[in-house]
Amino acid sequence: MGVLDGKVAVITGGTRGLGLAIAEAFAAAGAAVVLGSRSQDAVAAAVCRVAAAGAKASGLPIDVGRMGDVEVLAAHAVRSFGPIDIWVNNAGVAGPYGPTLGLAPEAFQRVLQTNVVGVYNGSRVAVLHFLARGSGKLINVLGNGYNRPLPWQNAYGSSKAWIRSFTLALAKETKDCGVGVFAFHPGLMLTDLVTDLEVVEGHQARLAVFPAILRMWAKPPEVPARRAVWLASSATDGKTGLTVRVSSPWSLLAGAAREGARALLGRPARPIGLHVSVHACNVPSGSHPGDEPPAGSA
Repeated sequence: MGVLDGKVAVITGGTRGLGLAIAEAFAAAGAAVVLGSRSQDAVAAAVCRVAAAGAKASGLPIDVGRMGDVEVLAAHAVRSFGPIDIWVNNAGVAGPYGPTLGLAPEAFQRVLQTNVVGVYNGSRVAVLHFLARGSGKLINVLGNGYNRPLPWQNAYGSSKAWIRSFTLALAKETKDCGVGVFAFHPGLMLTDLVTDLEVVEGHQARLAVFPAILRMWAKPPEVPARRAVWLASSATDGKTGLTVRVSSPWSLLAGAAREGARALLGRPARPIGLHVSVHACNVPSGSHPGDEPPAGSA
């Protein structure tokens, strides 16, 4: 028997990276999973992949920034498998890497629409469903910047700080209602969120250190997905308002030590394939944001 036998879980951004890893881990633990993502083809491929392992799976193409789409996804889950027990707000975008003033306003707002409005929409739909039943677990995914300023990724980092504050406030508001509300920080992962990069023109050199950062600290998404299964299981019954981190200071130190030893011994570096697309700088003529050292990514 799996620890999620009989449960129904909805995962946004569930067709690749961490979202797909969580969907597969939930399914292996016995849950029926419903996936939401923008692309019809991606949804169909992910559903087939999960179902091929013998699990119950379905999905819809949605934009989490639209409340109506999220409500349709929830209704589809209930029609397909029954009342929802677990909702994971995983959908997120990073946006271009570079100075805040160098991003086109629409690029900045696109990050907020997915990462902030999308989490609000999913949380509202899920928690209203849970309150009517007196049970359910909401998991909102954090990221770098949730606990400190993140220059050069200000849209992304600020959105993750907002998610943590929003999630913990929502947990306090619903703490006596039988609903579990959790903030989940999976740590740095080797997914296309960090290998398919956008950068503001003139700041490409700042990414030179990024492959070393990934070698030190990026983990396969299957690692945090296992922790998400624990968070969604009966192990957290009666709990709410937790901020759960997968990486520890010791694991970060160990990763740095391994990379340092590799360089010291002259061993070849594990190749990290990055795909970088460049965006025009949006700073008006005569304005020049100051240049600073790159922030760490862990």
